[in-house]
Amino acid sequence: MAPGPLATDPFVRRYDPAMAEYDPATALIVVDVQNDFADPAGSLAVARAGRILPRINDQVAVARAAGAVVVYTQDWHPESTPHFAKDGGIWPVHCVADTWGAELHPDLVVDGEVIRKGSNGEDGYSGFTMRDAVTGAMIPTPLESLLRERDVSRVVICGLATDYCVNATALDARRLGFETQVLMNAVAAVNLQPGDAERALTAMADAGAELVGT
Repeated sequence: MAPGPLATDPFVRRYDPAMAEYDPATALIVVDVQNDFADPAGSLAVARAGRILPRINDQVAVARAAGAVVVYTQDWHPESTPHFAKDGGIWPVHCVADTWGAELHPDLVVDGEVIRKGSNGEDGYSGFTMRDAVTGAMIPTPLESLLRERDVSRVVICGLATDYCVNATALDARRLGFETQVLMNAVAAVNLQPGDAERALTAMADAGAELVGT
């Protein structure tokens, strides 16, 4: 069988040292697999997002069987926020609370805690922190507390999008002292600018995250 595109990509080969493993001290963090990002009809659809859904579901099953914690992050914005282009930000309206776009994708297996972010109009990139779009103040989400309460020391990250929320979540995880792995074939990038995905992967690796195959 011919190797797939991930296997032949030299950047991916450079960061493919190990397979993800799970235990009760590990958390799988599934980032923002919501309709507006993961469905082609979504307002901020990520190319190839549909391809990673089965891989994420496989990881959820393996993680749960090993007794690991599984956490899902979910953008949950008000109708107007400085995060949106119509209100001065850079993004189209997306993941507005209680709308179809904000719902977790129906093909995603949800078997764990859900952490919502951006509910008060913050820039909610990381699963761990949000930034007030007006003052710039950083605000923690409940994610770190949840992981500490469950004695988690290691996180495995997948989801959307590589160059924004996955990147921010991985960088925060490293800053907070968690051993961190990012699943290379269970993430997908927006790539607003050419090379954004590769730059994000380099930043995560430089911060000490391990970029692994699944």
